[in-house]
Amino acid sequence: MFKKILIANRGEIACRVIKTAKKLGIATVAVYSDADRDAMHVRMADEAVHIGPSPSAQSYIVIDKIIEAIRKTGADAVHPGYGFLSENAAFAQALEKEGVTFIGPPVGAIQAMGDKITSKKLAAEAGVSTVPGHMGLIADADEAVKISGSIGYPVMIKASAGGGGKGMRIAWNDQEAREGFQSSKNEAKNSFGDDRIFIEKFVTEPRHIEIQVLGDKHGNTLYLGERECSIQRRNQKVIEEAPSPFLDSATRKAMGEQAVALSKAVGYHSAGTVEFIVDGNRNFYFLEMNTRLQVEHPVTELVTGLDLVEQMIRVAAGEKLAFRQAEVKLNGWAIESRLYAEDPYRNFLPSIGRLTRYRPPAEGANDDGTVTRNDTGVFEGGEISMYYDPMIAKLCTWGPDRLTAVEAMADALDQFEVEGIGHNLPFLSSVMQQQRFRDGRLTTAYIAEEFADGFHGVTPDETSARKLAAIAVSINQVLQERASQISGTIGNHRRIVGNDWVVNLADMDFPLTAGSSADGAYVRFEDGTSASIAGDWTPGRTLATFNIDNQPMSVKVELTGTAIRLRWRGIDVIARVRSPRVAELAKLMPKKLPPDTSKMLLCPMPGVITSVSVKAGDTVEAGQSLAIVEAMKMENILRAERRAVVKRVAVAAGASLAVDELIMEFE
Repeated sequence: MFKKILIANRGEIACRVIKTAKKLGIATVAVYSDADRDAMHVRMADEAVHIGPSPSAQSYIVIDKIIEAIRKTGADAVHPGYGFLSENAAFAQALEKEGVTFIGPPVGAIQAMGDKITSKKLAAEAGVSTVPGHMGLIADADEAVKISGSIGYPVMIKASAGGGGKGMRIAWNDQEAREGFQSSKNEAKNSFGDDRIFIEKFVTEPRHIEIQVLGDKHGNTLYLGERECSIQRRNQKVIEEAPSPFLDSATRKAMGEQAVALSKAVGYHSAGTVEFIVDGNRNFYFLEMNTRLQVEHPVTELVTGLDLVEQMIRVAAGEKLAFRQAEVKLNGWAIESRLYAEDPYRNFLPSIGRLTRYRPPAEGANDDGTVTRNDTGVFEGGEISMYYDPMIAKLCTWGPDRLTAVEAMADALDQFEVEGIGHNLPFLSSVMQQQRFRDGRLTTAYIAEEFADGFHGVTPDETSARKLAAIAVSINQVLQERASQISGTIGNHRRIVGNDWVVNLADMDFPLTAGSSADGAYVRFEDGTSASIAGDWTPGRTLATFNIDNQPMSVKVELTGTAIRLRWRGIDVIARVRSPRVAELAKLMPKKLPPDTSKMLLCPMPGVITSVSVKAGDTVEAGQSLAIVEAMKMENILRAERRAVVKRVAVAAGASLAVDELIMEFE
């Protein structure tokens, strides 16, 4: 077994590898850039080596710097994680030359399968069903448009060396093919140092289902079931689960055996993934093979009981797999939600800044038999940088069946506190409540179809609004009683806390009475219905548990002046608790209107302006590209919403902008 492993990566995957290495008694080495000097993976490792400036192109994907760190620390093996150098054949060859073990597949498998063009050719030769497409190199945007037209729109424009949604675009017409080709090339070059692009048919209404494979150096290769990865946004996975709610045992077996056959054909060993597109009739088509560990591997670990990182280490050390295919059993159901530093209310644009609060739910077995797991690489007080992937954490839950796992995830998301940056927790919570998701009716178009106009939060229905109104009154009662105790008794008079209140939230008014009895606290609504309520909230607490009619609710609480902000299940409301007379007067107050920004293009995220396509005096049409902002390795094209004349351009290419900073004005 190895004595010391260097992890050539950062963030949560570096922390994940360190945990398993420590379990096996193996020393660990972290590498870090300027931006990651105080990162969690640096703190967790036994040793840490600085490898350069913040951009990954100057640090994490510079092979010579990783080799130098290996020599400096005497590491005898390297785990690449995913992304960066994980599927770089030159890196694996450099390690081999150095006499250091690569905890991953052989160079030949990386070359054959890590390159998406080559892998599709080999899959076709092996008789694997593949999606129609152009597997050759594409010279320029004109050729990309011509090829796209011959294949037939829609098409997928994809980086050959890509992964994680980087360098990937869907084009529905010639204009989108032209723009998508150039953006994909730029992202691919910046993220992977390889700007080769290929194009394939985009299968409408597909499911993205992948098979986890595991092989050793002795010819043993197994499949460990599948993962459903259909809920994606911008071709990046958001929610995954294992197993798939769509596959039957016969399809699972067929896909698994095909994945194993393909792996054996290229002499693969280690833990990798064969990805398929599956249509509504359970016909499946080879998409690509990722020879590295996948981001979503925890759900497979939860349903199989295996530690895939441990298996990778043991395989790399020359050990045989300790089990056979017949011994692989799928137990229960697991869900993974990716927590991203992106603002769902701003079309999921990246967000950076300091985590002023970061408190995930408790990990481990829960009282109801479910399990919670959170893979992360951040901590409270840490910075979310613009230089790397926006993922903060991977929250996973396990249950004996799918709906139980989904409910456990909903509860865990309620208990997850993140402040200081924009994040997608409310979006993830909203998905858990959707009937379509609970029914397992998934496709890769799920988000586009269910949130066609973007995400604007969850509007509470009558039942949810009543529960939140009851919670608001309960919190108000605590505050009122506290104020009464502080003010004390003046003469023979003591401040009296009233029982009649009007709660305003989500444009609804709830007149109600708060009271107590021998059985505890209760609220009675104007229509005569009532509910018992108990809670553990005290002033200063930001997360509290309330029981309404013995149903628990974990609610985030924030006092904002005289109002109470409540967040639960994707709902984010401001509750105002007023006496009946004050509520009556409040209705007479005018509403403050937001400022008019209709004639301005504001930067939607912190980022760098890579290009400006127009100048003052130009007339632009709806949908026309105005500027491109790059943030977290992704290019974002800003388009005109309607026909207009540019009055002034306030920035130039290369400018670094904050959120809502002016880019240009229109007449």
